[in-house]
Amino acid sequence: MKKKLRILLISSLFLVILIGCIVKFCKAEDKPKVVVVLKDFNSEYWEITKAGVEKGFRDFDVDGKVIAPKDGTVESQRDMLENVLKEKPDVLIVSPTSPDRIIPVLEKFVKKNIPVLLLDTYDPWKDKTAYIGTDNLNLGRIAGELLASHLQPGDEAALIGGDIPVIGKRIEGAKMSLEAAGIKIATEKVGLSDHAEITKKAMETILRDDPDVKGIITTNDIVAVDALKVIKEHGLKIPVIGADGIIKMIKLIEDGTLTDTVAQNPYDMGYLSIETALKVIKGEDVKKNIDTGVDVISQDNAKLKLDFLKGLVK
Repeated sequence: MKKKLRILLISSLFLVILIGCIVKFCKAEDKPKVVVVLKDFNSEYWEITKAGVEKGFRDFDVDGKVIAPKDGTVESQRDMLENVLKEKPDVLIVSPTSPDRIIPVLEKFVKKNIPVLLLDTYDPWKDKTAYIGTDNLNLGRIAGELLASHLQPGDEAALIGGDIPVIGKRIEGAKMSLEAAGIKIATEKVGLSDHAEITKKAMETILRDDPDVKGIITTNDIVAVDALKVIKEHGLKIPVIGADGIIKMIKLIEDGTLTDTVAQNPYDMGYLSIETALKVIKGEDVKKNIDTGVDVISQDNAKLKLDFLKGLVK
């Protein structure tokens, strides 16, 4: 009798465990599946974006993963996307390294009825479900207004830009505001890579050929920080406006080296992309372009921004 009871108890326990596993598996299967493919994990900007994505996964109960090619190349991202296609996620979110070369792969997702959201990097590709990111023309416009507030009509400014696809819109917006304020554009150095030596060479050329330049706008913070180093080496104090709001740039504002800058919101981009993906899965209408805004960082809010970012970046 005792032996039968023992067998019955063991069988019951096994059944409970089995049912628990089945329920857990079913719940996992019921969760929406979202894959996010970023450009890389080698910069602070993408670390912050990743943190926003992962917070979205938790808050919206999404079965998701965020990945990026180690070397950040177009070829690696293409291969990664081909593998994701085999997984058949409910939604793909991607920051295309080079839209012209990545979109042919994204078309394959659309053919399999997998919605594609573009994150951070805009492209007019008609088959995207939505774009979540910065209005780069507006970012440039605000940067131009901010720099103009430190200058006088007739002063000269220089624009330094990298080689990412959004540069043109940022430069266009900056020029609109500067010219409206009566600021002359002395020179433009665009299409540059973000390597410190290239920025240094460009900045040295500006200071040599256009010594009357009173302000600088750069199209990202990595270039801004490197440009500022050259300015300091020459014993000058020239305002530099960046674009990303990375920790190094904000520290320069907190310690008084700079007065202010503009900043994108990569954390919000990541978070809102997951919120948008869930709406798409539920069949809700979403905006084609979701603007994640531009912040002006000054000494009034620099510490608050720093404290927030330090909690996200390893």
